Amino acid sequence: MTDYSRRAVLGTSLGAAAGSLLVAGVGAEGALAASSAGYGAPGANPLKLWYNRPAEQWLEALPVGCGRLGAMVFGGVATERLQLNEDSVWGGGPHVYDPPDALAALPEIRKLVWEEKWKAAQNLADEKFMGRPTEQAPYQVLGDLALTFPGAGEFTEYRRELDLTQAVSTVSYLSGGVRHSREVFASKPDQVIVVRLTADKPGSVSFEAAFASPQSSAAVVVDKSTIALNGISGEWQGRPGAVRFQALARAEAKGGEVRTDAGKLIVEGADSVTVLISMGTSYRDFKDVGGDPAKVADKHLTRASGRPYEVLRRTHVRDYQELFGRVEIDLGTSEAVALPTDERIARKQLDSDPQLAALYFQYGRYLLISSSRSPGHAANLQGIWNDSMNPAWESKYTININAEMNYWPAAPTNLMECFDPLFDLIGDLAESGAKTAQTMYGAGGWVAHHNTDGWRGTAPVDFAFYGVWPTGGAWLCTVFWERYLYTGDETALRKHFPIIKGSVQFFLDTLQVDPKTNYLVTNPSHSPEVGHHEDGDENVSICAGPTMDMQILRDLFAAFEGASEALGDDEEMRAKVAEARSRLAPTQVGHLGQIQEWLEDYRGDAALSRSRHISHLWGLFPSHQIDPRLAPELATAARRTLELRGEAGAGWSLAWKINFWARLLDSVEAYKRLSNLLIPARTAPNMFDLHPPFQIDGNFGGTSGITEMLLQSHGDQVSLLPVLPAAWPAGSVRGLLARGGFEISLEWRGGAVHRGTVKSTLGRELRLRTPAPVTVTSGGHPVQVQRPEPNVVVFDTRRGSDYEIRPGA
Repeated sequence: MTDYSRRAVLGTSLGAAAGSLLVAGVGAEGALAASSAGYGAPGANPLKLWYNRPAEQWLEALPVGCGRLGAMVFGGVATERLQLNEDSVWGGGPHVYDPPDALAALPEIRKLVWEEKWKAAQNLADEKFMGRPTEQAPYQVLGDLALTFPGAGEFTEYRRELDLTQAVSTVSYLSGGVRHSREVFASKPDQVIVVRLTADKPGSVSFEAAFASPQSSAAVVVDKSTIALNGISGEWQGRPGAVRFQALARAEAKGGEVRTDAGKLIVEGADSVTVLISMGTSYRDFKDVGGDPAKVADKHLTRASGRPYEVLRRTHVRDYQELFGRVEIDLGTSEAVALPTDERIARKQLDSDPQLAALYFQYGRYLLISSSRSPGHAANLQGIWNDSMNPAWESKYTININAEMNYWPAAPTNLMECFDPLFDLIGDLAESGAKTAQTMYGAGGWVAHHNTDGWRGTAPVDFAFYGVWPTGGAWLCTVFWERYLYTGDETALRKHFPIIKGSVQFFLDTLQVDPKTNYLVTNPSHSPEVGHHEDGDENVSICAGPTMDMQILRDLFAAFEGASEALGDDEEMRAKVAEARSRLAPTQVGHLGQIQEWLEDYRGDAALSRSRHISHLWGLFPSHQIDPRLAPELATAARRTLELRGEAGAGWSLAWKINFWARLLDSVEAYKRLSNLLIPARTAPNMFDLHPPFQIDGNFGGTSGITEMLLQSHGDQVSLLPVLPAAWPAGSVRGLLARGGFEISLEWRGGAVHRGTVKSTLGRELRLRTPAPVTVTSGGHPVQVQRPEPNVVVFDTRRGSDYEIRPGA
C-alpha cells in the first residue's frame, strides 16, 4: 500500500491542520494557511509521482533518463514494457538544406515586402527561399525491451512510482503470496539503464526478455546472458536512414538460471536479477555517422557488468542528487498528497493542493536533468522520450520559442550543467549556419531560422508562412550572456564569444533600412506563426522588422557589447554594434493600447489574433525590456496584449503566460495560468505537458513560471516574493540562483519574508527588493545598507559570504 496513505498524511502536523480545517468546512485558503505554518514536516511533501495501477497508455508511463539514454517505464504485471530512446537516433542522414536559388531571389522578395505585395513575396519565398527538402528529419524511437512474467495472474497492493529525489522508478505488488518489486533508473556515470527485480520469496523471479522495434532491425543472441537489437534509423523524405544502432540487455542473477534462446533472454527461478541495458549508435556528429554502435554499447555494458547493484544505484543517486538536491521547495500541503498523481491532476483543484505545484516544479527540474546532460544532445521537443517513427512536429528543435523554453529553468533553478548540450547544439548551428548565411544571404557570420534537427539544418523549413524568420540563432546566442550574468564565468564566455560575434556579424551584414522610418530592420521575416493580412485568398505573415526581431537583436547586440567589454575584445566592432543597436526599430504601442506586433500598426484581425504565439512580448519575458518599474507605459500595453490574446492556449503557451504575468507583477493572473496548466487537458497523467499532444516545453516553462513568482533578478535588482499567490501564504525555497551571482534561500509566512539567506558568489553589489522592510546581517553583525526607496536595500557583498535577511526596518 502507499507510504503516503490518507492516515499517514493526516498524522503529520500539516496533514492534521489541513485535514481538520477542510473537514470542518473552512475554505481552502484558510486551510492552506494553517497547514503551511508547520511546513517541512517529515513526509508532508513527498516528491513522488505514484499510481495504483500499471500504465496502459504511453502518457501514463514514467520517464527515466540520463541525457543520452531514456526509457518509459510502464510497470506492468504480466509484461513490463520499457520503451527505449537513444538521443542520436534521427531519421535520414547528414544533409545540407540550403536552397541554391535563395540568394538570387532575395532582392526581389525584399522589394515585394517594401511594396506591401505580401502574397507575391510569400509565394516567391515558398518557391525559392525554402530548404531542400522543406521538411526536416524526425527524432525516432529505438525500440522496446519487454519482460514477460510467466503465470502472472491476480495481484493486489499494487503501487507504481517515480521518486524525484533519487530518479528511480519502482513497482511493487503482491501476487500468489509473493511480493514482487522492481526498480528502474538511468545512470549517467555508468551510461546504462538498470532494472532490478526482487521478490520476498527465494526463487520467485522468472521472466523472458525480448527486444522489438518499428525500425529496420533484428534481435540476436550475443552470449548466454546477453541479447542485442541491431538496427538502423528510418528513411525520411526518400533518404535512407543512416544512424546504425545497437541495444544490449544483459541479466545478472542471484540464484536460478540465466540463458538465451532465439533472441530472447530467459531467467528462471532467481532470487534477484539485475538487467543492464546499454545503447550505442554510429552518430559521431551532424556530419559523420561512421561510428561503431556495437563498440559504444559494449563499452558501457562491460564497465557496468559485474558491479554490485547497490554500487550502481548508489553511484547513480549520488550523481543525480548533486544537481537535483541543490534546490528544495515547500508551498504547503494538504491531504491531497495521499491521492495518486493522476487523481490529483483530475481534481483540477490546485488551491487545495499546493504541493502539486511544488511537485510540478521539481518534476520540471527532474526532466531537465534527465534529458540534458553531457554526453548527450540538447533536450528536444519531447526531451528524449519518444515512441514514434514520426512524432508530432518531428520532435525537432523549434527555436522560435520551444527549444529556448526548455532551458528557462536551467539557471534560476541551479542546473547550469544542463546548458552544456544546448551550447554544443548552438556551436553546431554556428557551423552549419555559416554556410546558410553565405548561400542564402551572401553574408558573413551565421544564421538559423525557426527549426533545426539532428542534422543541424539552418535553412527555412515547412512553409514561408512559418519558416522565413532569421532570428532563431540570435535568440539562442542570448543564452550565453544569460549564463554569464548568473555565473560571471569569463572562461565560458570567452569560449562562446566567437559564436555570439558570428550571429551579430550576420545581422550587421543583412539588416535593411526601412524606407518609411529609416530604422534598421530584418527583411524578410515574420512574427512567428501569426499572419497580419488576408491577401487575396492567402493568409500572409511575411514582413519587415517584426517587433520580436527588434527585441531579440537589441538584446543580442547588448550581449555582444557586454561580452566584448568584459573580455576586452573587439572594441572596434563594439562601437559598430552600439551604433546599429541605436537604429533598431523600438517597441511601440498600437491603436488598441497593445504592444505592436509589427513595424506598422496593422488594423483589423491582425491586432485581434488569438494565436498561441505572443512573440511581440519577448521583451517582457525572457527579456526585461518591458518592465513595470522602468517602462510602465510598455508594461500597460503588454497587459492589454495579453488580454487581447485571451486566456486559452497550448500547454507551452499557458506556461509562457505564467511568466508574462509574473513579470507584470500580477499574482492573480499568473496563478490562474498555472492552475489552467495543471488540468487533464494540459497535463497528462504522468505530468508530461500537453500541447496537446505531448510537448515537454510546457513542463519547463511552468517550472520557470513558479520560479518567477518567488524570485526575480532582472533590471539590476533581486526581488523576493514578487508575485506570491494568495494560495501559498507560507512556505520556503532553498538554492535558487539570481543574476549577479547570488544564491537565495527563503522562508516566508503571511506572504512576507520570515527569514532568508543570500550567498554572494561574485562579491557584487546587491539591490534587494522585498514585500516589506528587512534588515541585513552577516556573521551575526549588521550590514550597512542604503534604502533608496521603500522595501529596497542596497549593500556591498563579499565573494563567498552569506547575508541573513530578517523582517524589520
